[in-house]
Parts: sequence; C-alpha cells; structure tokens
Amino acid sequence: MTDTPTTRCGVVAVIGAPNAGKSTLVNQLVGQKVAITSAKAQTTRARMLGIALHETQDAKTQMILVDTPGIFAPKRKLDRAMVTAAWDGTEAADAVVLLVDPIKQRRHELEPLVEALAKRPERKILVLNKVDKAKKEPLLALAEDLTGKAKFDEVFFISALTGDGVPEMKDALAATMPEGVWMYPEDQVSDASERLLATEITREQLYQQLHDELPYDSAVRPESYTQRPDGSVEIRQQIVIGRSSQKPIVLGKGGSMIRSIGEAARKELTEVLGQKVHLFLHVKIDEKWDEDKEVYEEMGLEWKG
Repeated sequence: MTDTPTTRCGVVAVIGAPNAGKSTLVNQLVGQKVAITSAKAQTTRARMLGIALHETQDAKTQMILVDTPGIFAPKRKLDRAMVTAAWDGTEAADAVVLLVDPIKQRRHELEPLVEALAKRPERKILVLNKVDKAKKEPLLALAEDLTGKAKFDEVFFISALTGDGVPEMKDALAATMPEGVWMYPEDQVSDASERLLATEITREQLYQQLHDELPYDSAVRPESYTQRPDGSVEIRQQIVIGRSSQKPIVLGKGGSMIRSIGEAARKELTEVLGQKVHLFLHVKIDEKWDEDKEVYEEMGLEWKG
C-alpha cells in the first residue's frame, strides 16, 4: 500500500464570445497572470496555454488551460486565423468550458457557438461569469435556456474578476481530469516564451492607455531580446499601426503617451521576469501588416496565404 497521491493531467479549453472574460478566468485558475486582459473585445489573438495546479489528499492535478481567442463572425484574414485557433484549441480537450457574459450576452455570437458545441463529444461545462454584477433571475433563466440547447455536464456561476465561485469550479474540473503524468514542470505557468510574453504585455498597455482612440488593427512585434552581462535584459519592440493618422495618438504630445506605455510595460515586465528590463519602443506604419506571414507566425496563428 502507498499513500502517494494519484497524478492527473488534462486539457481544458476555455471558449466564448469576445470579451467574455476568458483570459481573466485563466489567470484566476493559474493563480497569476499568464494572459493579457482588456476591456477591448478580441484582445486574445493566439491560442495560449496557462498551466494550473490543484492538489488534494488523493490527487495532484495539472490542468493545461487553453485560453482561446473569442469566437465571432470573421471578416478578414486575421479574424479567420483567430477563430480557427479558437476551435483548434478545443480539439483533444478533456473538457470544454463555455464562458458567458450574462450582461452583454452577445447572442449573435453565443447562439452559433452553443449550436456547434451541442454536436461535439467533449465534456462540456457552462460557466456564467460576472455574478457580482448580474441579477439572479435573468442569470438563472439564461442558464436554463443554454442548457436546453446543448447538453452541458455541469453549470457554474462565477466572477472571474473577483474569484467568486472559481475555487469550486476548479475543484470540479480537476476531479474530471484523467490520470497521467504531468506535461510540464511544476513551476511552469505558461507555454508562452518570454519574448512573446513581453510583446503581449506591451500590447495590453497599448489597449489600456489608448482605449477607443486606437482601433483594434494594431500589433506589437518583437525586434530583439538580449540578456546583458549585468543580469538585466534589453527588449526592443515595434508598435505597428495601419494608418499614419494613428501615429500622433500613439506617440502623444512630446512623446508622452509612448513613454507612459513603455514605463508601465517595463514595470510589469520587471516583476514578471524577475530582472531589470530596458524596454525600447518605436512606431512603424504598415497598412498591410495583417497580411504579413511573419506577423502570424509571431502570434502563433495559422497563415493561409
């Protein structure tokens, strides 16, 4: 007889309409930030993995959380690549979590998603977000409506932002993961390279500080990532925008905005990487950046020329 706990390891795909709170939920489950969040829809572009651990007396579980882009009606090549990445993220998953914002709902995107899920064999879990803001009666009515359209194995009511209800959901998810060896080391929380993480953190600041002033069609590209002999890291990135009229917005008066974006990103990167960071940003105008194969590869998206 042995008292060694069973090891479990499984894949959980987190899907939903844009801006439902998927990245916030993945960060909550992991216990630290691994995905960028923003009030702007379609913030997540590529499929990223967060790695969450859960331990009980009987089992030690590693859950590979696939944080997918929001699923929506694609209009351009980049949109189509993002939606493909989202559905690809559900393949071979041991469970698919459908996260729903009960306030915005986005029915035009939610309904086709539920319809598609109803035909899929994976274990399906319905999670209604923002219980801290939503009214109880409409929340329950929405849950009943959605469970009538697709056979969900479980339903949870949570707040990804405050963490309310997330531990109970994590307990239930972990219990359904199959027995098996862990896929990643115990101290790894994401599959993102430091280089990619650095561009994502800068992109988050771009969205947070410019809000609606900068349209969705912008990107942050890595140029160089160099470890200096003194133990610090030098990171050079370009902010790519589609129109010359956007450049003064990103730069700000006397360069004040790009300095503010760089300072906030540098501060967060210093905390995340645990070393001093020298961050250099510059703005590039490229009307066709979203037609560039290299950009897709940097994001981990499939390129279809």
